[in-house]
Amino acid sequence: MSYESRHSPATTAGTDLVAAAREWAADDPDPVTRAELESIVTAVEAGDEAALADLSDRFAGLLQFGTAGLRGALGAGPHRMNRAVVIRAAAGLVAHLQKGAESPFVVIGRDARYNSDAFAEDTAAVVTAAGGRAVLLPGPLPTPVLAFAIRHLGADAGVMVTASHNPPQDNGYKVYLGDGSQIVPPSDTEIAAEITRVASVASVPRAEAGWEVLGEEIVEAYLDAVAGVVAADTPRDLRVLHTSLHGVGDATVQRAFARAGFAEPDRVATQADPDPDFPTVAFPNPEEDGALDAALERARETSPDLVIANDPDADRCAVAVPDATVAGGWRLLRGDELGVLLASHLIVRGVPEGRRMANSIVSSRLLAAMCEQSGVAHEETLTGFKWIARVESLHYGYEEALGYCVAPELVRDKDGVSAALLIAELAAILRAEGRTLLDVLDDLHTQLGVHATDAFSIRVTDLADIGRIMARLRSTPPTEIAGSPVTSAEDLAQGTGGLPPTEGLRYLLEDASRIIVRPSGTEPKLKVYLEAIEPVTGPGDLPAARGRATERLAAVRSAMAELTSLPASP
Repeated sequence: MSYESRHSPATTAGTDLVAAAREWAADDPDPVTRAELESIVTAVEAGDEAALADLSDRFAGLLQFGTAGLRGALGAGPHRMNRAVVIRAAAGLVAHLQKGAESPFVVIGRDARYNSDAFAEDTAAVVTAAGGRAVLLPGPLPTPVLAFAIRHLGADAGVMVTASHNPPQDNGYKVYLGDGSQIVPPSDTEIAAEITRVASVASVPRAEAGWEVLGEEIVEAYLDAVAGVVAADTPRDLRVLHTSLHGVGDATVQRAFARAGFAEPDRVATQADPDPDFPTVAFPNPEEDGALDAALERARETSPDLVIANDPDADRCAVAVPDATVAGGWRLLRGDELGVLLASHLIVRGVPEGRRMANSIVSSRLLAAMCEQSGVAHEETLTGFKWIARVESLHYGYEEALGYCVAPELVRDKDGVSAALLIAELAAILRAEGRTLLDVLDDLHTQLGVHATDAFSIRVTDLADIGRIMARLRSTPPTEIAGSPVTSAEDLAQGTGGLPPTEGLRYLLEDASRIIVRPSGTEPKLKVYLEAIEPVTGPGDLPAARGRATERLAAVRSAMAELTSLPASP
């Protein structure tokens, strides 16, 4: 009998909770989390109400395995990230893979978060004991190195132990299939079903040795490949400042720039070395306010041409540019702005016939307009690179959350290293011409209209609040937003425009504004994405058009903040 069938959230919510906790602790192979759980049980038995609430949350079912794999807070219990949960996940993955390959070949990577090394080795032990071939990458490395290694080595699947840009207390378990792309339905539900069939950790065979640890040759192969993203005969005169935000990207980015013929970037020294506590940032996400404060302070001291930031597993890329019109003299480009800049560079270089570009439904519609203008095929996908990377004949894909796939034949996922190289190439070309990245944005907006984007999130402590907000929007859909009539209201859960069903709502307004509301796939928050489009009516109208778009965007944001506000407390 599986753990799930014996201990559903309903049965563990009452008198069986302590018994379930003791059973889990007895099966936990990690003495640290075992002791943690036993301490909570002791407090519960002593009448500690806070400990009881904590224990109830830890036993609110097994941590859910989905298209993002696993992600959650580290700690003891089935609803946390720990060795017991990871061993079950590895066993479920192997069982799924063995339906197609009796001896599956799995390559495993990890970042430098707490327990990432243990989770990677546990996965290798499960794969090896099941008769498969397990290969570990040589130390903590960026996620795109793992995505590259899957196809380079011909593996059946890949596992990356990372929580990407999540807070320090989290970790995660990201699964790729043999084509080098992330899992999508129905693979996620099939793996999840196999996980629920695992009765206990004790029932999962684990080898004590027998897996392989790769040498630096896999990193060298990745570096050789991504260095080829930039042309051999383009300018390289560019000074770059880089921060890895305490993640694993520093050494790889330094080597990639040198391999491609650029000067090695200057470092933000306080953030260059991997540190699972992420001590200088509240959230290790380049999108978050304040995350790049140290980098921008360094930039004001050293005056580089470009600031480039990666998130902790280096699959995302952020860029800041000098801008005398803003306070502090530096402006962080929005994800959509960097997305269309990369696309414009690739379009100018030439898109092979039959290849196409893609972005997610929450990203700007400017890429579609650029593709139409240049005769390049374009496709819109659901959010996430598990969808973008599967676009047939993909040449380039991006999503507004700083994710860019500039070389899908190498890495079929977002890759913050190759994206950094490509934007550096464009910046160096423009520098040689006496132009900047902002000049290219001006050109695009003048030709195709100002596409202004914004987003905000509603963070929740009770996940049910997200469902309540979505239910309220569905039961009383808005007929106008910020004074503009709603011309189209789509429930994405029903499937629309040929896209698979997904939880979310999309509104198009009479004035061409667009709003999308959807729950985050990795964090406890509801996300609201906004876009306003303003045409440029003639020479000299660009600043005014931007002002109109900004004003419109602010009005829509204010209206949506009210429509998505949390329910009042009873």
